[in-house]
Amino acid sequence: MIHSQRRIDHLVLAVHDLEAAAAFYTKLGFQVGARNRHPWGTENRLVQFGSSFIELITIGGNPETIAPHQPGRFSFGAYVRDYLQNREGFAMFVLDSADAKADAALFAEKGIGAFEPFFFERKGQRPDGSETHVAFTLAFAMDARLPDASFFVCQQHFPENFWNPDFQRHPNGAAAITAVTLSVAQPLAHAGFLTDFTGIPARETGMGRISYALRGNSSLQVEQSSGDAGFTGYTVSIPDPARQRALLAKAGIPFTPDGEDIAVKAGDAFGAAIRFTPAG
Repeated sequence: MIHSQRRIDHLVLAVHDLEAAAAFYTKLGFQVGARNRHPWGTENRLVQFGSSFIELITIGGNPETIAPHQPGRFSFGAYVRDYLQNREGFAMFVLDSADAKADAALFAEKGIGAFEPFFFERKGQRPDGSETHVAFTLAFAMDARLPDASFFVCQQHFPENFWNPDFQRHPNGAAAITAVTLSVAQPLAHAGFLTDFTGIPARETGMGRISYALRGNSSLQVEQSSGDAGFTGYTVSIPDPARQRALLAKAGIPFTPDGEDIAVKAGDAFGAAIRFTPAG
């Protein structure tokens, strides 16, 4: 099987109440980072793994700082704001990038993203509370038939300041995001866009589904659905399903056993379904 040279960098999960979402993810067994504020009007808290992370994000207290979309400029804040006007959930899917400026040029050449690269930096916080500096450049891509699903790649300029083993120690032992699910009416209709974004051709897996194998033994799964098109959930690997079931039961979070996997429905998880699967 051919794998993309790109790996999952992070998932952007838009929520109305950031503290409530952080408390929920803590009950799931994750370590949730401190609150960060962005100058373009959003605020987030992160759940970090070894090479990927979950970004819980909301609109901050100064929505007037959100810039509008402009020709050639993707407004991150405006996208999150507009997404939350209709729903909570999995809003944006992010792969890694070694050169976001080059990727922005590539996306423009392929006709999937005529947007300027977006650079930003902020102060971060180490586990001991000391301050650090992180910076990123993003390159966006959009499929016009998927207005409620955004795609971009992220280049880390100071990865040594961002990735930290102390942030990656979760009570449930979670180690990685292994799969992302996108639901659409006709998966093959989006195969061209997704091939251009991931860098590899689609693989048909039966029952109308297609798959993209990403670096790090992860994948993007595209399934057929008659509902609203968009990202519906993701899968996280865990070492001990019994421990995960106990955490969920103690927290009173509904879940469904599915073989060795454990499923939490989107309606019980701030709009994004979560599947826990045994590692290995």
